[in-house]
Parts: sequence; structure tokens; C-alpha cells
Amino acid sequence: MENKEFHSGFVALIGRPNVGKSTLLNYIVGQKVAIMSNVAQTTRNKIQGIYTTDDAQIVFIDTPGVHKPRTKLGDFMERSTMSALAEIDAVLYVVAADEKRGPGDDYIINHLKDVKQPIYLVVNKIDTVHPNELPTIVGQYKDALPFKDIVPVSALQGNNINTLMNELVQELPVGPQYYPSDQISDHPERFVIAEMIREKVFQLTREEVPHSVAIDVTSIKREDNETVHINANIIVERPGQKGIIIGKKGQMLKKIGQMARRDIEHLLGDHVYLQLWVKVVPGWRDKSAMLKDYGYRKTDY
Repeated sequence: MENKEFHSGFVALIGRPNVGKSTLLNYIVGQKVAIMSNVAQTTRNKIQGIYTTDDAQIVFIDTPGVHKPRTKLGDFMERSTMSALAEIDAVLYVVAADEKRGPGDDYIINHLKDVKQPIYLVVNKIDTVHPNELPTIVGQYKDALPFKDIVPVSALQGNNINTLMNELVQELPVGPQYYPSDQISDHPERFVIAEMIREKVFQLTREEVPHSVAIDVTSIKREDNETVHINANIIVERPGQKGIIIGKKGQMLKKIGQMARRDIEHLLGDHVYLQLWVKVVPGWRDKSAMLKDYGYRKTDY
């Protein structure tokens, strides 16, 4: 019996910071590939999550939240978002139900006007508002672009995600399977490990620290069949930030390491020995060579 047609393609997730793009991607893929935090600008690279079924494969590009660049890092993030739109088959424009349309949305909408591919308006965080409020929330956006469809979802609880996925699969062209069925991301393990460590820094330290943090995974060595040794530097811009991350008697750094190790062990399926150091590199976000060293490559622009 002949198999039915296989659909595949690339779908960009775009939206203001903190509307839940990474949470949505993680729910769809079923494993942590994009880090989540309530601090704006968490996602810095075009993280690809891969969703595969018997009849389709969707490769998601999770773009950085659109914001006004203030540093070279910010400028990279801006270009990263816009370049993602040149290589896709559909766009999920994600907005938060509990936030009003703002200048950031107008900026995104203006850029999306040139996109020829189908655009879906995904209204996320519907679990935070009363259902009666939805028509008003949708009304802020529905005439802004010729949306293919408007889909209210809760990425946190999984509400209506299946509806969204079914629609996307039907919309995508007939095409090949780009990645093996069991692969969920095209990023190397080193990148994903760095993201997991950075997530813990975001979760545990004060608000002024995260924007100035990068993770440099210096080595990953397998000791035996069950144990992996990982060394990484947490890069900050100022000595005061180093003190915050190390914490009193090293307790904050220890906690970051413990939490990150649990996630990394889940990723690798091995026992992990994780050693972290904190390194001060003044102004790293404005130095192109350092951006490259910490994983922000020109090929991602």
C-alpha cells in the first residue's frame, strides 16, 4: 500500500519578548530545546526544534524577541529575527493574551507585511484571561495582516496546540524528511548544554545580571560509559555581577550547577560532573570576536 503524501517545511516563531515562544516550541517538541525564563531577551540564536510524525516534519525556528538594539549583541538578535523570515514556509506570530498590542507589535506587523508565506496569529496564555475577553484581544490584531488563521492557545497547558499543528501540517508543502525521526534539534550538544546553564542563571539571579551573561562550554569529556565531565565559564561584564553569581560562600554558583546538571543529565542520559567558573570580560556584548567565541556566528545573521 502506498504511503500518503509526506509534508515538511520550516516555520518561524516570531513575537515580542516574553510572549511564550520558547514555551510553545518546547511543548510541541516535547523536550527542552529553547530556554525559558521571565526575563526579556532570553533566546539569542535561531533555535530549531524539530517535530516529526508519520506523515510530516516541521522544523521550527525560534527567533529572538523583537526589541530595539542597544549593543552589538542586540543588533545580532535583530538581524537573526529578520533573516529567519527569508527561509520559511509559514510564520507563527505569537502574542500574549494578557498584554495589550504595543509599539513592538506594530514593528513586527510592519515587517510581516512583506512576507508572502501564510501567517498564523497565535494568541498564547489564554489560561491567564477570561474567555469572554478573547474577542477583544483578537480584535486588536485581526485586521493588521491577512492572517491564514487565528488560533488561541495555552503553551503552558497545551490547550489547542493539536489544532494548530494539524493546520500547519495541512498548509506545508509535500516534501522530504530533513532530519531523523528521533532528532529534536539541529544544535550540537555543546550549544544546548550552554543554554541549560544560562537558563539557571536567568532563573536564580537578579534582573540586572542575565543580559550580561554568556556561557562558554570549554570541554565535554566522557570518562566512561556512564559519566561525562563538563567544564564551562559563565561570562559576565562586571566584577559585581561575578559576586552575585558566585553568591555567599559560593552557594549561588553551587545551586546553578546543581539545577543545570539535572537538565543536562536528562539530555545526555548519563551521569554528569559539571564544573563552573565565573569570568569577567568587560564589554563582551559589544565585541564581535567575542560574540563569535560565545556562539553568535555570522552564519546566523
